[in-house]
Amino acid sequence: QVQFVESGGGLVQPGGSLRLSCVTSGFMFRDYAMGWYRQAPGTQRELVAFITTGGNPHPVDSVRGRFAISRDNDKDTMWLQMDSLKPEDTGVYYCNAHFRPFNWAQGTRVTVSS
Repeated sequence: QVQFVESGGGLVQPGGSLRLSCVTSGFMFRDYAMGWYRQAPGTQRELVAFITTGGNPHPVDSVRGRFAISRDNDKDTMWLQMDSLKPEDTGVYYCNAHFRPFNWAQGTRVTVSS
């Protein structure tokens, strides 16, 4: 079965950095575009960035220049490097396939606050 294990979240001050990891299993990772999503309390889950099977990154406008998405198809793993964090980046971050997601895992919580 498809599984995602997100990690790396935590509490960070504005301007700080975090690196999130997503270890996947149960599907052909290298054949899927992948994405990082986030959800703040009381809001709809939204796409943060996606990455093609070949590793071409596509961040949304609000994180462009601050976040970098990457993947290793030999490790079935994806990362999100988050720099210059802002309070509005706070939320639970999830990884999943892009466009047609599988099940949603636990996610990892990111809190940006002073």
